[in-house]
Amino acid sequence: MADLFVCLSFDHDNAAAGIARNMVSATAVSRGDFGITGVRRILALLAEQRIPSTWFVPGHTIESYPSCVQAVHAGGHEIGNHGWTHRNPVALGPTGEAEELISGSMAIEALTGRKPRGYRAPGWELSPYSVDLLLEADFLYDSSMMGQDYIPYQARTGDRTTLLEPMEFGPDTALVEMPIHWSLNDLPHFEHLRSEAAILPGLMNARMVVENWIDEFHYMKKHYDWGVLTYTFHPHVIGRGHRMLMLEHMLEVLRREGATFLTLEDAVAEYRRKFPDGVSLRGQ
Repeated sequence: MADLFVCLSFDHDNAAAGIARNMVSATAVSRGDFGITGVRRILALLAEQRIPSTWFVPGHTIESYPSCVQAVHAGGHEIGNHGWTHRNPVALGPTGEAEELISGSMAIEALTGRKPRGYRAPGWELSPYSVDLLLEADFLYDSSMMGQDYIPYQARTGDRTTLLEPMEFGPDTALVEMPIHWSLNDLPHFEHLRSEAAILPGLMNARMVVENWIDEFHYMKKHYDWGVLTYTFHPHVIGRGHRMLMLEHMLEVLRREGATFLTLEDAVAEYRRKFPDGVSLRGQ
């Protein structure tokens, strides 16, 4: 019998991501405020279907929207580190990135009573220092990279990448990577953004998008007897009514097709049972 796991992850940014990009108008902040409504709807759906999930929450959101995040914790869901300000770690330098990690973890520990075991980089942008900083802080896993789709693997450190020479891969570490991908992220499909830097069209038909998301599970089921598929959502994006209907439909189909829903932390435990020596992408 196949062991097919699905992890629902929610990047609970609310206004933090916009503020980090200097989008601070009343209208921009109100888009983040919609996360309050989105969280309420998502938690109700997860409770109804008895599905655990993982929420990556910036410290800024924890302290700006306390009752919103407390409801997530009260629902029994895992809360992971997502920085404090939702700034890109690459732009912070090692000291600034370490400060973000520490501040984010302190906010989570004050809320939950335990240190977070997982991390997701804001914007999924890891710096050259990220893996080492996460190991120093005793994180169990990261969920920011895209080197696999259904099989977790060991994160490397110290890769050397130059344009005119072959890559030199650094050593594998104890940090488990729980891979993600933009195609399984609600924001690029649905969120409409206009800024000086770029325009994100968004506003895709939810029924068309959910077909892709369900088919991703179908492919895993057809070709793998063990796997973990991680979806990424944002409460202020997926929480719109027609998208909630789409999400409810997807969960019902995946459960019918044999999915077992886990938090990312619990999925890491399953990975370690399945692959006690880990999975390496070095030299493949």
